[in-house]
Amino acid sequence: MSKDDEQILVIKSDILFKDGKWQGFKTDNLDYYLDLIKKHSEFKRRGDVENDSSYQQIIPYMLFSFENKFFAYKYLAAAGEQRLVNNDYQLGVGGHINKEDFEDGKDALETGMMREWTEEVDFKGNLLSKKLVGIINDDSRPVEQVHIGLVYHFIGDSPEIQVKETDKMEGKIFDLKDISENMSHSVWMDIVYKNYLVKL
Repeated sequence: MSKDDEQILVIKSDILFKDGKWQGFKTDNLDYYLDLIKKHSEFKRRGDVENDSSYQQIIPYMLFSFENKFFAYKYLAAAGEQRLVNNDYQLGVGGHINKEDFEDGKDALETGMMREWTEEVDFKGNLLSKKLVGIINDDSRPVEQVHIGLVYHFIGDSPEIQVKETDKMEGKIFDLKDISENMSHSVWMDIVYKNYLVKL
């Protein structure tokens, strides 16, 4: 199946933003927005919504830290997502929620998030906590206009983490002090840095 034919979880923009649209990082009423997503989300063919801003594609975006170190990665030239290939680092590991993530009695957001986590990274340790810390909406570029980011902070007991697709990405652990405005940031990473990481 091609990427465009995947059935992915989306929510209508006018439902998600019915109480007003924000730009950047939202940290209040997170349970309210999670509830909206769980009640009103639906599956759409990815190719049909990739450029349709009347829908928001729901992306769990997982930050990982060990002590004061954070995991970041960047796409290499061989990556399939050519829109994302540059020198910008990504802090969040994430991806779409698929129809296969819906199983009876299970939380699809949790199931899809952990599937993406295990698909993207090889972590040789235990997760001590997982917490939703904010929701990203950014309209500055076409890629971000059709995605909503659910930002989770994962804390682990080991720094042993690496990307699985080493032919497409490279990852490393950074000290929090090194994730500064002087590092080349992606749009979402910049939002997370300025609104969350600097406050830690």
